[in-house]
Amino acid sequence: MTGTTVGFVGLGAMGSGMAGSLLRAGHAVRVWNRSPEPVAALVAQGAEPAGSLAEVFAADTVVSMLANDEAVERLLLDEALLAGAATTLHVNMATVSVALAGRAEELHAAHGVGYVAAPVLGRPPVAAAGRLNILAAGEPALLDRAEPLFAAMGERTWRFGDSPRQANTAKISTNFLLACAIESMAEACSLAEANGVRPVDLIEMISGTLFPGPIYAGYGAMVAEQRYEPAGFRLPLGLKDVGLALEAGAARNVPLPFGSLLRDAFLDALAHGDGDKDWAAVAAVARRRAGLPT
Repeated sequence: MTGTTVGFVGLGAMGSGMAGSLLRAGHAVRVWNRSPEPVAALVAQGAEPAGSLAEVFAADTVVSMLANDEAVERLLLDEALLAGAATTLHVNMATVSVALAGRAEELHAAHGVGYVAAPVLGRPPVAAAGRLNILAAGEPALLDRAEPLFAAMGERTWRFGDSPRQANTAKISTNFLLACAIESMAEACSLAEANGVRPVDLIEMISGTLFPGPIYAGYGAMVAEQRYEPAGFRLPLGLKDVGLALEAGAARNVPLPFGSLLRDAFLDALAHGDGDKDWAAVAAVARRRAGLPT
């Protein structure tokens, strides 16, 4: 074990894999989660259970991976928690709004706690394998201090600046681009199918020629095959991230016309009962618009 302790908050599908990667790398990890089952699973791997968030924030460094702004605000941006914290560094790896990133940085600074943002690219199996891409921003010395943790959880860390909100902006922009790619593939596949071309053949061609890589090959296959389960990234989270992009754009007078279309498409998918499916299920909306069976 290392000589320092890492507190970890948020053991969902992503957080559990990330905490497991830290344990495999030899870090002492103290874990907390709102539901007990993930805690027990990590304890079986060698983690220490924390009875409260205060115990987590007594660790040398805290890593958090919560679902959204509301969870981060309610659980971690607590004056009493930060005032009593012994930790000197909090690494927030959630995808949160640019506005929340600013509030979090200010509140942590007021209580003498270092704060960096480090959202990630990758699905749960990638997190479990310790092969995430990590988008990080914050004071360089704090990023240097967090680097051994990043090395355990990811295969590369991309630094985006000295302000934590820069990392969140980069992640929001990336997820916005992913949502646009899924929508464009859905529309192209609907066009192809309506004219007698098999979507799977179209995706095989474009992912092997014009658009190689995991997004068009992976999401393209899901769209073409209408294969939306099991969900690696649930559709409501996709709606959340599109909303974060629209919010960030509005704050800087950056129009995102595709964003409005995407928001309505995700709402349409939710209204049709697809909330437990992968966000690729937004492709069903394009099929309905085209009069194709879903």
